[in-house]
Amino acid sequence: MPLASGPSAGFCARCGGALVSRPPTACPSCGYQLYVNARPTASLVVLDDLGRFLALRRAIEPMAGLWETPGGFCDGFEHPRDAALREGREELGVEVQIRDFIGMYVGAYEFQDELLPVLDCFFFATVDPAAIRLDPAESTELTWFDLADPPKMAFSTMDEALVDAARLRESLPSGK
Repeated sequence: MPLASGPSAGFCARCGGALVSRPPTACPSCGYQLYVNARPTASLVVLDDLGRFLALRRAIEPMAGLWETPGGFCDGFEHPRDAALREGREELGVEVQIRDFIGMYVGAYEFQDELLPVLDCFFFATVDPAAIRLDPAESTELTWFDLADPPKMAFSTMDEALVDAARLRESLPSGK
């Protein structure tokens, strides 16, 4: 089995002993229990005054070249709302105003040759569009799409969240 920390782990993260099965399992050498838990992420559905959402073209793998919403992984013990604010600053170069919570979605993310489970948390947000300064290491371009007619996004959780975001936006009294 390979040296890995996700679903294909072959060795114990605590003692280095060989595992007899893939996680969830217990190490036969030290008894340490290994689980594959979803990694939390925080993402933004940034809306403009016309009800369009902000999409970024990914500059990095996986899924380089496809559209995505701003966001990323939560740091250890970081609340998803705080991670969403941080990711907004890092990727958009601007302060983000977090609005309502959209939902959580289970998905997958390929990292270091492993397919890892993720738990993606999505929030509505607003920004000053004129102040956006993309991080070129993260995104090559931005555009605004109609929330009711989004393109195929880089990750399935984004597709799901945008469907729910459109439904939620329509249910609000002001439509915003």
